[in-house]
Amino acid sequence: MAQKDQPKPLMPHATATWLVDHTGLSFEQIAEFCGLHILEVQAMADDLAGIKYTGRDPVHAGELTLEEIEKGQADPEYSLVMHKAPVEVTRTKGPRYTPVSKRQDKPDGIAWILRNHPEVSDAQISKLIGTTRNTIGAIRERTHWNIQNIQPKDPVTLGLCSQRELDAVVAKAAKRAGLTEETEAVADEDTRSDKDKLIEELRAEREANEKAAAEAAQEAEAEAWLAKKREAEAAGEEVEPAPSPEAESDAETPSE
Repeated sequence: MAQKDQPKPLMPHATATWLVDHTGLSFEQIAEFCGLHILEVQAMADDLAGIKYTGRDPVHAGELTLEEIEKGQADPEYSLVMHKAPVEVTRTKGPRYTPVSKRQDKPDGIAWILRNHPEVSDAQISKLIGTTRNTIGAIRERTHWNIQNIQPKDPVTLGLCSQRELDAVVAKAAKRAGLTEETEAVADEDTRSDKDKLIEELRAEREANEKAAAEAAQEAEAEAWLAKKREAEAAGEEVEPAPSPEAESDAETPSE
């Protein structure tokens, strides 16, 4: 019975190469155990594979036992059972690894972030790009040894990070900057009580109404004078000049 759900060797091709060279297992058994196509195993056996793999001993690695191999050799229909699944390799904490071919592009990516996202901290850039704070500082202060040849370029385009990683860093930095601005805005807020604010609003509204009423009265008086002037002109009579707003104001102000 085929073991469909069991884990595969850590290095399937290298393990298959070793099993082909050191055991009498069938190609089907090796292919099934290693998770490969039977033609790949056959190409290894015929030395026709495009890539030559160095064999890896699954017995030494603890993935198979000699007893299991013997069972398989005795019965071509037998499906090999993994003795001990390989330990999953996970990335450890530390500086981000960048391929050698990409490392020369780091200064360009750093310069792009410094120019377009100054809110991002040096620690964030260091973790995102996989560089040191000394390098970031030298590029910012333009004291880097190769500053003349550094051209700001998008680190995503350069392959130094993914767009999702860059967006997350920028969003986090922007949020931090936004919180700072919000704190400053709160400090500058009006400290008056609600009662004082209401009184101020009512006073401003009353003054606006009084001003509008005065303007409406002036307009009505001007229209009345204009109508009177037209009547007088039609009758050939002289019309007194329209009173100025200043004169009306003086007339309305009581004398002491």
